[in-house]
Amino acid sequence: LSGNYFKFLFIFVAVLCRPALQALCWCSSSTGAPRCGTSLADPNKSLKIDLNSDANCVWQIERNENQTIRIIFSYFKFAPSSSCETESINVYDGPSSNSPLLGQVCNNTDAVPMFESSSNSLTFLIKTNSVAFARNFFVFYYFFSPETTRCGGSLTGPSGTLISPNYPSSYPPFTYCVWHIQTAKKSKINLQFKDFFLELDQNCQFDFLAVYDGLTTNTGLIGKVCGVSRPTFQSSSNGMTVVLSTDYANSYRGFSAQYTTSLTCSSDRMEIVVSKDYLDSFGYNETHLQLNDPTCKPVSTDPVIFSFPLNSCGTTKKDEGHRITYTNILLTVSETDKIITRKKSIQIVAKCIMENNSTVEVIYVTENDLIKNTTSVGRYNVSMSFYDSDSFSSPVLQSPYYVDLNQTLFAQVSLHSSDPDLLVFVDTCVASPQPDFGSVTYDLIRSGCNKDDTVVTYPPIEHYGRFKFNAFRFLRSFSSVYLQCDILICDSTTNSRCTEGCISRQKRAASSYTWKAKTVVGPIRLKRDLRAADRSGKRDT
Repeated sequence: LSGNYFKFLFIFVAVLCRPALQALCWCSSSTGAPRCGTSLADPNKSLKIDLNSDANCVWQIERNENQTIRIIFSYFKFAPSSSCETESINVYDGPSSNSPLLGQVCNNTDAVPMFESSSNSLTFLIKTNSVAFARNFFVFYYFFSPETTRCGGSLTGPSGTLISPNYPSSYPPFTYCVWHIQTAKKSKINLQFKDFFLELDQNCQFDFLAVYDGLTTNTGLIGKVCGVSRPTFQSSSNGMTVVLSTDYANSYRGFSAQYTTSLTCSSDRMEIVVSKDYLDSFGYNETHLQLNDPTCKPVSTDPVIFSFPLNSCGTTKKDEGHRITYTNILLTVSETDKIITRKKSIQIVAKCIMENNSTVEVIYVTENDLIKNTTSVGRYNVSMSFYDSDSFSSPVLQSPYYVDLNQTLFAQVSLHSSDPDLLVFVDTCVASPQPDFGSVTYDLIRSGCNKDDTVVTYPPIEHYGRFKFNAFRFLRSFSSVYLQCDILICDSTTNSRCTEGCISRQKRAASSYTWKAKTVVGPIRLKRDLRAADRSGKRDT
């Protein structure tokens, strides 16, 4: 027999003989003969509760000690169609159901609920509706001192490690650790376990690890695991929470885990991160990975990071009307001297989707037809500046920008991207005497059409949108002028809104563009205001 067989046999026997069973309380209720609820004073206890319809049961926990209570509902099964109004567990911070409500558990609870009292008493009430259905609950509680040092913590780096208390020795009883992981904006989190060994039971009721999508434990449960395995988890954003909960029997060595971020897209680069331990688990290393262009190599090996411009390394681009998608594929390559293999092949398809004032990142991983998905959000990098001439070589750095009335001003919008096949188009540009554009405004350009007689727009060129106009001032003694422009970004290899120029509103509704952004520059002030300020010994800043 294999060593693994003996390992699982040992766990199975331990579950059957666990000391916790000595503290288990079975409570049951059936229609017409309810019997449930009680008062409890044990320092810790597990409750296996079976209920049917029309139950209304109260458990009151209290002990004459200067300690508080932690209670965990590690398994609950309500009637499938029940709502929180008709069927729930209500938890109260005190000796009765008249005490303040700590929280509620019901059929749609997307978490493994845990509550802590503020004193030495706690009450919970379970009510069920009239539907005939076998409800099952597993609850355990224990008294603890609030000053007890808590495990877990906050992790904010792009990668890091988590280990259970005392690892690789046995974790302590009555452990409740919470790790909050928050990485850079626009990133996703991959969590891989190098070693994992918790007490095994069918519903992970005794010792378990729970992983949440986000920075809260109230909702967003990705999974709950126990036993012997090497689970992996992915977040949908840059936040993840990991919880380790144990009771008072059958401790094992716990776990060691590593987290990394997976895919980041910016306006000019794509970055794919793969955990070294993740590759090791399939028998691969960084030398077995390649992009569409195999000459592109990782910039880091632990974790393995591929970082490259959007228009390089074999990245393909697809114009889909209102968005542009950049795609590259990272896959494992087999050893050239082998005829057969028993390794799983890995394919990571990474996509950066430029759409609707944001960059949506999509990455999915296939392990022999197993697909995993994740998304995140970023932005194009766009700026606008004034220049001193139509050569657009020397930007104006002073602010405010003091000009003469009717002086020709040259403005340029710049897109900072590595993709050479993008065009910038100035769709609309509005002037206002206030930076919030909440008061009177004046159109210089609208839907690509010049609305001021002095405006001249230059044809789109690469990543630049350019125009010029003559300086003016607003009446009623407003001293400043601010510009706010709507910018469209299009694929230059296809017919797009950026090449249509001035169009009517009716025709514009039927046309398409790839991405739209607002950019603001200003203030502009007249030089006579500067001279007046100098004469009075003051200067605007």
